Amino acid sequence: MNYSYLPMASTPQARVKRDALSGPEGRHLPLHVLFVHTNAAEVERCLQELDKVHFTVSAEIVGTPEEFSQRLGSHAYDLVVAEYPSPGWRETQSLELLDQSKRQIPLIFVGHILQRETVAEFITRGAYDCIEMGHIGHLPVAVHRALQEKALRDERDRAQNSLRHSEALYRALTVNLSYGISRCDLDGKFLEVNEAMVKMLGYASKEELLAVNLASGLIQDPGKRAQLLGQPDRQGSVDPIEIEWKRKDHTTLKVRLTGQEVLGEQGELEAYEVITEDVTKQRQLENHLCQQATRDPLTGLANYRHLVEVLDMEIKRSARTGREFALLLFDLDGLKQINDRYGHLTGSHAICRVADGLSFCRDIDTAARYGGDEFAVILPETGVEAANNVAQRISESIANDGQGPVLSVSVGVAVYPHDGERIEVLLRKADVAMYAMKAKKRELRNAR
Repeated sequence: MNYSYLPMASTPQARVKRDALSGPEGRHLPLHVLFVHTNAAEVERCLQELDKVHFTVSAEIVGTPEEFSQRLGSHAYDLVVAEYPSPGWRETQSLELLDQSKRQIPLIFVGHILQRETVAEFITRGAYDCIEMGHIGHLPVAVHRALQEKALRDERDRAQNSLRHSEALYRALTVNLSYGISRCDLDGKFLEVNEAMVKMLGYASKEELLAVNLASGLIQDPGKRAQLLGQPDRQGSVDPIEIEWKRKDHTTLKVRLTGQEVLGEQGELEAYEVITEDVTKQRQLENHLCQQATRDPLTGLANYRHLVEVLDMEIKRSARTGREFALLLFDLDGLKQINDRYGHLTGSHAICRVADGLSFCRDIDTAARYGGDEFAVILPETGVEAANNVAQRISESIANDGQGPVLSVSVGVAVYPHDGERIEVLLRKADVAMYAMKAKKRELRNAR
């Protein structure tokens, strides 16, 4: 590895340049990182971890809020890595300055000790992730995920910008060849259709599609039908609706319909003109982005970000209704020993087995991966006795899943509002109970 490094004390904008490793084309991912940090050795550790997965890093280091704002305003970055705590900085000041810059850049906090309540606040305020220096080997995985999600967001933004451009460019129906254009009578019978509409729905000709009734043949929902072919607004247009249509071959597509009234010579309502836009790919992309933002990629469970959001919603809902809810925290016992004895692939499979065990939950419950080997379950409208029963059944299901090695979990329970009325308090209560069970198991093993 070959570095060229300018010490932070000698220049206000220390810069790190790194030579690319030799290797096959496409092996190295360019990465421009802005470090908010005061410790050169810890920055170097971060760079070494990124180098292991063949990032080619160009890194700049700032130490003050003023330098941070200046660099954000004059340079483009793929990632911000911020030290916590950092001398001369408020806890969330880097997030505030990043938000003020209007730059959509993932920010990851690194520090020696990161309390769970602090992490919860940072995630809620917009941080992508928080990593302790003792687990800095997780940094490349977090960076990969952050870059993937940013790429998907950029793709979505480009698609939306392209859509707005198309709408403005082809406002006139007669020249709009990218949208399906049709005219139907007051009963929904097609009178005219353009070629784009025919192609979109998979028919062989205009004549074949003209035999289909828009209202009864394509819009099955009476409410949607009335909305599109009902009363127009003062400008003669109808509020757009989104529905699912079936093509001639019975495959489905998501379409956005906008109606416009057509008046006769005496001003009477004579027909409707309908613009049909295929938004299938756009909705698929949005759903994919939503999954990426709220799901753990290994287990498919909700991630920590989504867990905090659901906890916040449950606290507000329970405060309104006066009903309690329970939070369960599970810790997979002996994951390190499993990794050491059977390998990390078996360890990852063990984590997935625990996630499978949480499928015992109801549809209204939320199961999440809380950390590396920790999981959480939110049980709405559930008291302590029922929560303990659920925890016991889940533990037994995991232990008796018929796979090897045999797994066990330690579990802690916290109930709102008896154990706390804030996210960080509930997490701490459940965490303390979970580690008390783990300690008790250890004492029993040592006593044998």
